[in-house]
Amino acid sequence: MKIGDTAPDFTAPTETGAALTLSSLRGQPVVLYFYPKDNTPGCTQEAKDFTTLADQFAATGAIVLGVSKDSIAKHANFTAKHDLGVTLISDADSQICEDYGVWVQKTMYGKVFWGIQRTTLLIDGAGKIARIWPKVKVAGHADTVLEAVQELTADD
Repeated sequence: MKIGDTAPDFTAPTETGAALTLSSLRGQPVVLYFYPKDNTPGCTQEAKDFTTLADQFAATGAIVLGVSKDSIAKHANFTAKHDLGVTLISDADSQICEDYGVWVQKTMYGKVFWGIQRTTLLIDGAGKIARIWPKVKVAGHADTVLEAVQELTADD
């Protein structure tokens, strides 16, 4: 994936069980953030940070979508537990993660395994990738993404 590419379309279930199709959101910016796992420290903080800024993202017309392999039930629990204000997508079969190139080999404590590389993409209203943040560090990230969305929508 690179800036200017058309974002791969997908239809997947959200934390409510409703199906969401990315291309149905054309005309508005989409923040698509990939994270490893619900209810882990970094992932929880990232979701809470995006939730804190949800009204500001909404003011730009942007929608924020979090994607992980967690089930719909786990997403629903995560959303309720932390009163999240972002939509969570369940990518149980890793297809979305693979399409976006974030399903990668990782190493921890000498063990090699497959997992989600924390990555955020900003997709413009035409469905093109406007920005990519690979290997995201959570602290301050949601603020950085909001600034990019505000710049993008100011140009419209």
